[in-house]
Amino acid sequence: MSLHDFLATADALERDGVATIAAADSFEAIDAARNDLLSRKSGRLTELMRQLPSIPEAERRDAGATINRVKETLAAALDRRRDEVGARAPAAPALDLSMPARRRWLGAKHPVTLVIEEIEGIFAELGFTVATGPEAELEWYNFGALNFPADHPAMDMHDTLYLEGAGDGALLRTHTSPVQVRTLQSHEPPIRILAPGNVYRRDFFDASHAPMFAQIEGMAVDEGVSFVDLQATLTHFANRFFGEVPTRFRPSYFPFTEPSAEMDVACRICGGSGCPSCKGTGWMEILGSGMIHPSVLEAAGLDSERYTGWAFGMGPARIAMLRYQIPDIRLLYDSDVRFLEQFTT
Repeated sequence: MSLHDFLATADALERDGVATIAAADSFEAIDAARNDLLSRKSGRLTELMRQLPSIPEAERRDAGATINRVKETLAAALDRRRDEVGARAPAAPALDLSMPARRRWLGAKHPVTLVIEEIEGIFAELGFTVATGPEAELEWYNFGALNFPADHPAMDMHDTLYLEGAGDGALLRTHTSPVQVRTLQSHEPPIRILAPGNVYRRDFFDASHAPMFAQIEGMAVDEGVSFVDLQATLTHFANRFFGEVPTRFRPSYFPFTEPSAEMDVACRICGGSGCPSCKGTGWMEILGSGMIHPSVLEAAGLDSERYTGWAFGMGPARIAMLRYQIPDIRLLYDSDVRFLEQFTT
């Protein structure tokens, strides 16, 4: 093909292409024109470019410049026509905002966690700090250092979960009292600590018991500490946590405290009239407490003639049941979002 014929064909393609693009009245027609003119496989301009090798080498530069000009002209015409057709297109329907949006579930703290944090806050105001310890313990820390006799029923297999292959006397702690012993061994009085954490017992899973549950224990050790301090501190805690509420202390027995007492508050579910949660008594036990036994202080290396102290232990799950009027402890373990979302703040 001569250069003259090539240039004439290119000019004709340019005029015809511009006219075809100007006649396109929809996006589909514009796309069809683009494919017909500029498609890399079968476009008319591509077919013309394949004729370049037949032009004398000295004249190919002019032919190439013409091809580039035609390509730019057609591409600009296509873009311009697309904008013109788009400007005439009807506006999209307005967004319908009348349908309620799907509510997003926001994570929240578990009710037992909320109770633990609130208890820690109340005792922090009284100078208590938080101490932690291992959940897999030795028998001496869990029982021996706490004045448990060797034949105490709690040490039997039906109450305590021992760890096979972990060494003699290895077990899952049944209370957080070992944290108290470890603290007494490593710190000099005065000591005021809270020991929150999970504990394990071979209990049946029912409305008021679970084989694994959270526990908080507290301890204060110093010179001249008395049962009056214990009663005043725990009464202050109950009134701060529950509001002004009737409380009572009942004599009890624990190997690691002497004297010992259970603390009750008026049942928050029935208001004191009697219900299954309080076994019809109108009172709900919230903690056990007492003066630390001298043998416990001696086992930790302290002089029991110089130092005295008191301790208590409570289950935050039971406290949460009282606070939020939950009738069954198993609800706290079900991971039912419908239940847990009631505590979202």
